[in-house]
Amino acid sequence: MQTRPLGKNGPQVGAVGLGCMSFAGFYGKTDIQESHATLAKAMDLGVDFLDTSNVYGAGKSEEIIGAFIKDHPNFFKIATKGGIKREPGATERTFDNSEAYLRGELEKSLKRLGVEQVALYYIHRQDPSLPVEEVVETLVKFKNEGKIGGFGFSEIAPTTLRRAHAVHPVMAVQSEYSLWTRMPELGMVQACIELGTTFVPFSPVGRGIFSSKPLDPSTFADTDFRKNNPRFVEPNFSLNMKALEPFNQMAADKGVTPATLAIAWVLAQDGDMVPIPGTRSAGHLEECAAAADMNLTAADLAEIEKILPVGWAHGARYTHNQLWGTAVYG
Repeated sequence: MQTRPLGKNGPQVGAVGLGCMSFAGFYGKTDIQESHATLAKAMDLGVDFLDTSNVYGAGKSEEIIGAFIKDHPNFFKIATKGGIKREPGATERTFDNSEAYLRGELEKSLKRLGVEQVALYYIHRQDPSLPVEEVVETLVKFKNEGKIGGFGFSEIAPTTLRRAHAVHPVMAVQSEYSLWTRMPELGMVQACIELGTTFVPFSPVGRGIFSSKPLDPSTFADTDFRKNNPRFVEPNFSLNMKALEPFNQMAADKGVTPATLAIAWVLAQDGDMVPIPGTRSAGHLEECAAAADMNLTAADLAEIEKILPVGWAHGARYTHNQLWGTAVYG
């Protein structure tokens, strides 16, 4: 698989990574065997960049990865996160970017993963009570101590990235980005290119909307993130599926799945983006990774833009509760 850099001086990683939130059951029931089969397939495909978090299943995702890499060391570059605080059994969350809290959570993550260092450590959500400059100083300490290779931020605004970068180069910024969520084009993609920060799109297949398998929201488990998401409830869901029909046909005409074509579109955008499609299925990962071998022409990109222009999706990206802590800009 082709590789792309993480930041200016970070490691090279496969152009398509793997988001591991679903290992913790966010999109329905799973088990460790299924997740480990997906990680084994990732190794076969050259997918060596894993994304997880301390709050994915209260550490379960990290534990599953740690159990696998114990027998397969030195292949994966791992990114994890801290900054979201949720008490056991609670549904509400708060954000804590203090050095004491982040240090404690980072140590727990390293223990669950069974490693002494992660390649990348994100602030999962920004704590509004602390200036980002102060948070960067904490992250630089972790880097100097050898606990992290570099650091980044998730779901921040371009201005916040610039303030952070003024203190120390930021390795990566992670935000949702796909054919149906394009807000990062309003300044974040441009800022990342200018500063040498890698842009890492999560949900590049629209939380499964670009899946080759027909979706049925009525079958979503209560734990499924999409259960109450505005784009997956009626009438929005049916309208979105109807709008996707010509795109799905275009993928079929090219002999690929919609997921492959959707990720190929992301890879064709400006900057060395590293999308991290999330899946617990080895077969789905194979579809996603195939995008790294697709070369879309200018005519292809123009046709996709015609079929799915900016703003085509029906429904808000998140519910009010899901939106909490994310930056809205533009």
